[in-house]
Amino acid sequence: MSNTGQRIVVGFIMATIAALAAFAEYHGISAVKYLGLVIVISMIAEYVLRLVRTPSASLRQNWLSFSYFMLMLLLMLASVNYVGMRPWIMLLLLMIICSADIGAWFFGRMIGGDKMWERLSSGKTWSGQIAGILCGTFAGVMYGLLGADTFMPQLLWIGISVSLLSQYGDLTASWIKRKLGIKDFGTILPGHGGILDRFDGWIYVLPLVWLVML
Repeated sequence: MSNTGQRIVVGFIMATIAALAAFAEYHGISAVKYLGLVIVISMIAEYVLRLVRTPSASLRQNWLSFSYFMLMLLLMLASVNYVGMRPWIMLLLLMIICSADIGAWFFGRMIGGDKMWERLSSGKTWSGQIAGILCGTFAGVMYGLLGADTFMPQLLWIGISVSLLSQYGDLTASWIKRKLGIKDFGTILPGHGGILDRFDGWIYVLPLVWLVML
């Protein structure tokens, strides 16, 4: 199966898991929070394993960058524990981030154009970023229309902010991977890489949402 095919299949499986978590929440089971905790703990474990395999000279040279990234992951862990208690906010963020990611990937490949930051990630383009923001914002607005049957203008700003932050979380992960000299953090998700590769869009989103909710 091609890389794109694997990406689609794994994406469908992850969407099914998210739908089952939402179904469980509807029936009073706190599935979203615990699913989020499992994902973030897995991200931290994956990152620690990569650091363990990294030569000591590289660790000493880039210790500040690696420590910063670990701090962000630990902030994510605290954030998901708090934000996860509001499962419908978590599901809103999930819809926006996934839509932004899919939109950036699909339209970036289809349209092409100038690279955002080729030194960090050769596949990311300005057209993909703009398309990702539009797709993420559309998903946020649709979440309000389907859930509350009304247009909520604040979801426009939430969609734009979350979509943009998720893409810069992705860029930050790419920056760390360059420091580590690797393409992906793991291989557990065919077509996507590791869990950290798949969910790096949450790195800035969750702590900021946690701060706003506090």
